[in-house]
Amino acid sequence: MGTENRFKMSAERLAELKQELEYLQTVREKEVAELIKEARSFGDLSENSEYDEAKTEQGKLYSKIAELKNLIDNAEIVEMTGTAGKVGHGSKVKVRSEEDDTIEEYILVGSQEADPMHGMISSDSPFGRGLMGHGLGEIVAVDAPAGQFHYEILEIEN
Repeated sequence: MGTENRFKMSAERLAELKQELEYLQTVREKEVAELIKEARSFGDLSENSEYDEAKTEQGKLYSKIAELKNLIDNAEIVEMTGTAGKVGHGSKVKVRSEEDDTIEEYILVGSQEADPMHGMISSDSPFGRGLMGHGLGEIVAVDAPAGQFHYEILEIEN
């Protein structure tokens, strides 16, 4: 299977996904089955909104379980790859934008852990790829939909 079908993540994130899957398959699945059983007891299913809601919830649950299984089955564990003075997966990087002189700090993570609002950037994103392998003091060009941006690498923590 090609890497385009793989989901990069840390071993910790994979463990979280497995734990969530186990919870959904054991605890939550039983809860939803109980909701359906209870709703059936209310009588005519054709006019039973509780039954419809419970079946909808069951559909969402099975969809989430399938999604988690796919993520787990296609997980690619990515170890920290940053070396002394170079940006890699797991690096904490402080950069200065040459366009507006702002300073921002990011951590490069796998695609399943990315949370840009909290400074966690996917190493597969244009910004992440632009930083990978570069060193302290380098100016990197990042191609984005809005054009090309330039950043100076001010600090790297591996």
